[in-house]
Amino acid sequence: MNENRDIIDLSEQIPAGETVPAAPVETLSKEQIDALAQKIITAIKTVYDPEIPVDIYELGLIYKIDIQDDRRVEIEMTLTAPGCPVAGDMIMWVDQAVRGVDGVEGVNVNLVFDPPWDMSRMSDEARVQLNML
Repeated sequence: MNENRDIIDLSEQIPAGETVPAAPVETLSKEQIDALAQKIITAIKTVYDPEIPVDIYELGLIYKIDIQDDRRVEIEMTLTAPGCPVAGDMIMWVDQAVRGVDGVEGVNVNLVFDPPWDMSRMSDEARVQLNML
């Protein structure tokens, strides 16, 4: 019999049907959330709509970035048009960009069309890049 066991059998200690409570999640401070948000925005700004030479953040395609205390990130985004041929790819690009941010533990990108995107959502930087001022 092996005296050095690395496996701990808890089956006898936890009644059937019950689960082990999860370890408490440390609440992120405002400073931690702000720092992580800036890193996430920087990552999102590396994603471009292939038909428009402006990143999707400046285009106004990102509607919401929600950082949870467990460092999971929920993102709501839209497209310039519902029939965008790279819709699935763009969601994957955003997911990969944010997943690569140090400190992010998980990402969920949701595509929404309400409210619909229009040019008023573009930043001044995007308008300058597209000569729309």
